[in-house]
Parts: sequence; C-alpha cells; structure tokens
Amino acid sequence: MKSYAPYTPSRRFITGVDYRVLSKVKPLKKLLTTLKSHAGRNSAGRITVRHQGGGVKRRYRLVDFKQERRGEPAKVVAIEYDPYRTSFIARIAFADGELRYVAAPHGLKVGDTITAADSAPLTVGNRMMLKNIPVGYQVHNVETRPGSGGVLGRSAGSYAEVLANADGYTDLKLSSGAVRRVPWESFASLGQMSNPEHNLVVIGKAGRSRWKGVRPTVRGMVMNPVDHPYGGGEGRQPRGTRKPKTLWGKVTGGRRTRNRKKWSNAFIVQRRATK
Repeated sequence: MKSYAPYTPSRRFITGVDYRVLSKVKPLKKLLTTLKSHAGRNSAGRITVRHQGGGVKRRYRLVDFKQERRGEPAKVVAIEYDPYRTSFIARIAFADGELRYVAAPHGLKVGDTITAADSAPLTVGNRMMLKNIPVGYQVHNVETRPGSGGVLGRSAGSYAEVLANADGYTDLKLSSGAVRRVPWESFASLGQMSNPEHNLVVIGKAGRSRWKGVRPTVRGMVMNPVDHPYGGGEGRQPRGTRKPKTLWGKVTGGRRTRNRKKWSNAFIVQRRATK
C-alpha cells in the first residue's frame, strides 16, 4: 500500500494501491471504447440508481474473458491499469502478433507465457477445464456455462477454491463462503486475481469519491416525512418501523431478495454466511 505525507488533514489518512507493479505503457487504442455515462438513469431519463454521476473521464478496455484461442501460447507483454475494474489486466501477444487484454492474476509478470487449453500445465494464468484442475487449487474468471465466458471471481483479490470434481460438476467455494456447483467442462484460470490489497484502500476525503462518480448520500432520518419513512420528528428519533426500510418503504434487512425461480438456485450447494 502507498501512504502520503500529511500536508492536508485528509491527506494524513489517505492510502492507495502501489501502481509501481504496472508497466509504463499507454493502453492499446484498438482495444479501447467509450461507454456512455447514464448517471443512474434509465431509458426514460428517470433516476433508477441513486448517488451516481460525474467522475473523471475514462475509456473501457475490451477484455477477453473467454480466451477462445485454444492451445496457442501467448506472452505477457504488459500489466496495465483498468479504470473500470478493481483488478489489473494483462496485455498478451500471440505468435501471429495479435494483442489482447485478459484478466491478470496475482503473481503474473511481464515475460510469462500463458495458455488456454482443455488441459494445460498447472501454472498461474493458464486456463483449462475445471475437470482437469486438482482439488485445492485457486481459480478465477470461472464460467458458469461452458463457452459463456468467465463471470465468477473477477474482482481484485478474489478467487474460488476447487472442492470436488464428480458426476460432471465441480464444487467451488467462492470468496463469499458460498459453495457453488459448476459444470466441469466450464473453463477457469489458475490463481488469485491481482491487486489483493484493494480492500485496504482508504478513500480519505469526499472529493475522491466524486472522482469515482459517487455522489453524496443523505441519511433518511434527517429528511422530512414526505421524503423518507425515517424522516421528521423534533430532534433525534428512532426509525419508528420494525424493520429497516428503503426510501420507498421496502424491507431492506431480514428479507431475502434473490428470485426463487432463478435458474442457478439449483447449483448453490451452500449459501454464504449471514451477518
């Protein structure tokens, strides 16, 4: 982690990620695109997600989460920052000169070679079918359906642990503590995601949140009764409702919100521990 000299009161507590591990290169223009900022608004222009808007300009990196070029080794030529995700990304080069971005695991270095194949050497960064990964290994960028592209274990420092391979399925223990069953013909990459110190970052001041596109959040109890179920009253008042509620009166604590008919419910072996 990186700390700063306290030449202002807020600077005393600010910490950040040490980006000296990244390569000093500019991003590839052909793998950049611009995403329109909707500031939490839907197609009708109404705010459906509050507290979003502003922030610094950024370009989206086209990251290959499928890695469909099987059996072709690729060399890591750079480790780069990605403003749209908490982990780092790796620029890889194939023998024919094609360049791609992939999710970078922790410990991957410039000059390393990675391969995506049905079965590959058990080294960090290689991608293979789950049925060929021994029990106890850490994986990231895991597919939930074969060929769909990785969706599990993509944030900074996250990983899934292989618990068992049997009857066409692999049991994975996720970072949340939940145990999830995935078809063993799905692909996964070996290792833990990069930037594991991301959760130790201290924002330090309100302005830094604004740079990230996060607008201020106001407590419900300081609003008027017309604006929030907790609002009103002379001085500090208890919330007046049995369970915590949102701005619209929906219960936000003590009620499960996962869809009972969601297709993947049958593949959850063990739910994460509740608080």
